[in-house]
Amino acid sequence: MLSIIQVTLCLMCFLCVLLRRYFIIEGALIKPKKGKVNLNTQKFVVGLGGMPGSGKSLVVETAHELGYSIVTMGDVIREETRKRGLELNPSNVGKVMLELRAKDGNYVVAKKCVPKIEAQSSKCVLVDGLRSLHEADIFKAHFDSFTLIAVHAPPQIRFGRLVRRGRSDDPTSWQVFHERDMRELGVGLGYVIALAEKILVNDETIEAFKVKVKDNLLSVEAEWLK
Repeated sequence: MLSIIQVTLCLMCFLCVLLRRYFIIEGALIKPKKGKVNLNTQKFVVGLGGMPGSGKSLVVETAHELGYSIVTMGDVIREETRKRGLELNPSNVGKVMLELRAKDGNYVVAKKCVPKIEAQSSKCVLVDGLRSLHEADIFKAHFDSFTLIAVHAPPQIRFGRLVRRGRSDDPTSWQVFHERDMRELGVGLGYVIALAEKILVNDETIEAFKVKVKDNLLSVEAEWLK
């Protein structure tokens, strides 16, 4: 039986097919931007999105092995959480994420990441942790090569991975896990997954998935080099 999250993602995919040239975000109809600002053609930038526990860290690990520099969007949220003197747990990190977006706009984290990307020595950069199409818009406006990749895995598998990982902001119960999923979907992560150029399903062995990731990264990089 499909979970609420899986049904939600399926519906989002269906809507995105119908709205190929438009994005529905938080009830507003927004046309894709035609112009780009401060366009950087020297960097090959891959954006990575996926639900918690889907396997983004394996994509990051594989990209690093291929020589990519890594910029993690979640670090911006965690840094801000620490600055506020708050414990790094799912509730506090999620609250800070929502407050930052409410105060400074949905683009705030992506804007903070642009100079971090430009400062990387490697020409190939992977940006881990996109949560909305607003963020993808910022990267597309600054980097000509920007490509969006998403990772997907079933909720039960993701929950087990997060419990085993045991990071301070990881959920310790199904209820906390579900609440975090709903919060992530609420800021637009489902649209990121639905509109990604490539969706990598991670329901196999680590070794097999890393081969899949490597093949896809080399493929999109080859397209950029043409």
